[in-house]
Amino acid sequence: RNMMTDPIADLLTRIRNGVHVERPFVDVPFSRLKAAIVEALQREGFVWDHEVVESGNHRVLRVNLKYGPNGEHVIQHIERISKPGCRVYMAVNEMKDIRQGTGISVLSTSRGVPSNREARRQGIGGELLCQVW
Repeated sequence: RNMMTDPIADLLTRIRNGVHVERPFVDVPFSRLKAAIVEALQREGFVWDHEVVESGNHRVLRVNLKYGPNGEHVIQHIERISKPGCRVYMAVNEMKDIRQGTGISVLSTSRGVPSNREARRQGIGGELLCQVW
């Protein structure tokens, strides 16, 4: 089986595709970084929650997708920013609002995986993993 070059891009693609066909949840191979990204999306209101499901001899991260009361897509756009071949870093003073504050980015920092809002409050920059609106 082919070695996945970018597991984070895979996570985002599975979420994007799942929302597109209005699935209640998507399953992705578990990693701590992916769980931390999903937790940031959860804190910012873009997914309901997540759970770790034991599947045979490996763990799966199940992301429960979120829709509005009339089935509106809460996630309209989700994209990878920093990529394995081209990393993107952001100092705290360079962080801009995403879509007038309706969107967020998720960062990897020395102190965990915050949203851009949380990182700004904590006064830390880091690697810009993805953005969502």
